[in-house]
Formats: sequence, structure tokens, C-alpha cells
Amino acid sequence: MKILSAQQTREADAQTIREEGIASDELMERAARAFVGWFENKFTPEQPVFIFCGPGNNGGDGLAVARLLHQRLFDVQLYLVNDGNQTSPDFQLNLERLPHEVPPHHIHSKTDLPTIPDKACVIDALFGTGLSRPVTGLYAEVINWLNQHSHCTVAIDIPSGLYTDKQTPAEGAIVQAQHTVSFELPKLAFFLPQHEQFVGEWHTVPIGLSPAYLAEAKSNFQYVTQQEMQQLIKPRTKFSHKGSYGHALLLCGGYGKMGAAVLAARACLRSGVGLLTVQAPAIGYDVLQTTVPEAMFLPDNNRKYLSRLPESMEKFNAIGIGPGIGTERLTKTLLGQLLATTNLPLVIDADAINLIASSDKLKAQLPKGKVIFTPHPKEFERLVCKSNNEYERLEELREFCRVYQCYLVLKGSHSAIATPEGDIYFNTTGNSGMATGGTGDVLTGILTALVAQGYPLKEACLLGVYLHGLAGDLAKETVGEISMIASDVIQFLPQAFQHLRRA
Repeated sequence: MKILSAQQTREADAQTIREEGIASDELMERAARAFVGWFENKFTPEQPVFIFCGPGNNGGDGLAVARLLHQRLFDVQLYLVNDGNQTSPDFQLNLERLPHEVPPHHIHSKTDLPTIPDKACVIDALFGTGLSRPVTGLYAEVINWLNQHSHCTVAIDIPSGLYTDKQTPAEGAIVQAQHTVSFELPKLAFFLPQHEQFVGEWHTVPIGLSPAYLAEAKSNFQYVTQQEMQQLIKPRTKFSHKGSYGHALLLCGGYGKMGAAVLAARACLRSGVGLLTVQAPAIGYDVLQTTVPEAMFLPDNNRKYLSRLPESMEKFNAIGIGPGIGTERLTKTLLGQLLATTNLPLVIDADAINLIASSDKLKAQLPKGKVIFTPHPKEFERLVCKSNNEYERLEELREFCRVYQCYLVLKGSHSAIATPEGDIYFNTTGNSGMATGGTGDVLTGILTALVAQGYPLKEACLLGVYLHGLAGDLAKETVGEISMIASDVIQFLPQAFQHLRRA
């Protein structure tokens, strides 16, 4: 699903109004009803509601919401903040529609701000997506005051003060919302870690924007939906056999880190691969044969580190390399030989990323269109560069994948999946319980299995990351976020596949 820029959002509104032959205030009313529908399913009329409106169309949304919530028997207190700016026509129209029972209170200075009860909910309708400069002056004072005194804030469309699709200046005030309810689609800002304290949990409500515009709009940013992932899963045929689903090779494990090999191997098998061979240091023979009996084991000549490639590579369909391998000189040589000689697709993780990051020669050997990188943020910094902010990081990510014609999964709360074409997809599954050692090794196994089964690299990335997070979400329901470990994610992979197939 596409993520639109602030300009495209305005264009979508305008085209919807033209196509349907409606006035702009009718679209605003539609948006207000959608917001209120979400709100009354989340909160009860026993909670007083304090709505703060700015002078523009976001404030107009707030005025319409105030009227509709009053009709639904919510106790609404309405506050208008204006330091002299002209109000928009739709703001003025909705101001005139207010019932007498909801009188607006005007905020001219901090002394006009009310006392907000602990159980109250604040609705932020100060500024929307049209903001083009940092919030200062009276508006900043109100926002900073709300951040200190509100225990529950819900932002309409976007937290006031936050830019939609570019870096917000440091000097501007930004509302810290617990919930953000976005119209039709989420904003790019919602997917970036630096904005968690402002956005809180984000939600979308449909308002019927022009399907024609949404279909034709161009965007390099998208987010992954369950429906799209359902369509990617390949069905199995009655007369298939283990040879039908690929033979994967995992080059992983090292002295003291054989657990990484176990996790990657078990995840690979649970993700549908027909055959799996694990090559690891000889010291891991008993460990792998005992814990993953379904996998074949190739002991490396070196007891502690990977030092050579298998003699025959023709039988494999995909290779995963990195978990637990360390950065020894012999292992770096092995990696160079692999990059220089193989035509197979590669999933590169962990220490394999660090080795490539340390060598321009290895980077130059990367096969075009054959590589998936799966770094966490620190590994990304080593491989690509250090960025000043998340927007800059996204551009560096796009450029790296364009130059090296590779795919890259930047792991995080909303993992960003970048393609050689310059597109970035944000994942929408997963939770903070997955912030634990070994979950990256699990992802390596999942991706290697999908690629070995013949999924194109882009589809393998999208589906694999989604399933990885979905398994974590299902595990959370049983073990919670605090107690979750990487093995729990593997345990719930079967349910994740089943969930997608049934949904």
C-alpha cells in the first residue's frame, strides 16, 4: 500500500472533491465521522474530552469532531488557539455549526489554559499535514503545556508540529500523542523510530479518497499489508516432493556461537525448504546433529571457524551466510571466494555484513541482483554510512541498493525493505519482544528458505519479514513481550503461515 507525501495527500483530497462534485466541507465531515467512529470504540462518554483547535483545516476537523462527539453524549470542552492567523473557510463553517452547548474557549496566552483532569482525553487538532515551518510562539507554548499535563492525547491525522515526510526542525514544538488517527493512509513519519514519542500507536480510518488518484500516484514508499502477503504464498501441489522446495545451504556458526546456527537452521526448516545443509565448524557437529536432526551437516576442516566452501555447490538453490561466523581472516577469505564464484542468491547477515563492510574489495564482488542484506542499525552504519536522521538514512539506503543492485532489510520496529529500483517497503508486524538476541538469525533462516523455494528476492524479503514479525506477534499472545526469546518466534512460525493462509 502506497505512502503519500503531504502534497499528494492534498492532491488526493482535491481530486476526490472534483470527482464526487462535493464541497470541501463535506469531505471534512466525512473525515470527522471516521475519526469519531474510531474514537467512540476506544473511549467512553464517561471520559471528558478536551479538544484544542488551530485556525486551519485541522482545526476545522476538530470543530466537526467536537459537534459529533457532543451528539454522542461525550462531555466536550473546546479550546481555540490563534495568535492572529486567518482562519480557513472550512474552519469558519464548522465554527458556525457548533451547538450552543459546546461554547468555544479562546486561548490567547498560557494563562487561558484549563486544568485537565487525569481521566480526560485530549484531542489535538492544532496543525495537520500542511505545516511548512516549525511551531513557535503561542502554539508552541500550548503544545509544550499539553505534553506536560495530558495523560492521554489523540492526534487528528498527524501530531501537530510533526512534518509529514521530511525532517522536522529541532526548534519546533511537537505534540506527544498516545494515539494518532490518520485519514485513509499512514504518513511516512509514522514509520521512523525517531518519531515514536510523538506518534504513539497509529491507526488509519477510510474516508473514501479517490481510488483513481491512489492507483495512479507514484511513491517510492509503501507499507506491507496482510492481504498483499496472502497473495504471495505459493500453494503446494499434491505430487510434490522434497526436491520441489529447494535445497538451502547455511554457512553459519562458530566457537561459542553455535546457537546462531541452530536458530537459523530451525527457522529455515520451519519455513518450508525441502532440504537443508548446514556447514559449520567441526566443533558444532554434535550440537547440530542433536538439535536439528532434519538438517544435513557438513563439518568444516577448522574446528572453531568457517574456512572453506563445500566442494560441490551445484546442488544448492540459495545460500545464507553470517550468523555466528565471526570475523577471522580465514572466514573473510571464504566469503571472498563465495562472492567471486557463486551464481546463487545470497542472504547475508551478521558477521558476514561486518566483513563486507570492512572491505571495498568484497563490496565490489557483490553479484548484481543476487544479494539480500539483513543488517540491524549498527551493522547498517558499518556497511553504508552513519546518518544524521532517519530521513537521511532512508536516502542512503535507497542509494546503496541502487549502486550495488541488492536488496536490504534494515531491521527495526517497522523494518525497511529496500530494492534495487529505489523503492522502500515498511513492515507492519512484530513487537518489542523481538528485541532479543537470535531473532536476526531466525530471519536469516526464513529468508534463505523462501529464496531456495524459488521466491523472487523481493517477494522473499516482503513475505519473510512479515512472517517473522507475525510469528513474534503470535508468540507475544502466549509468552508476552518481556519473556520472549528467539526460539519462541520459530515455535510460532507454523501458526504464522496458517494465519496468512486462512485470513
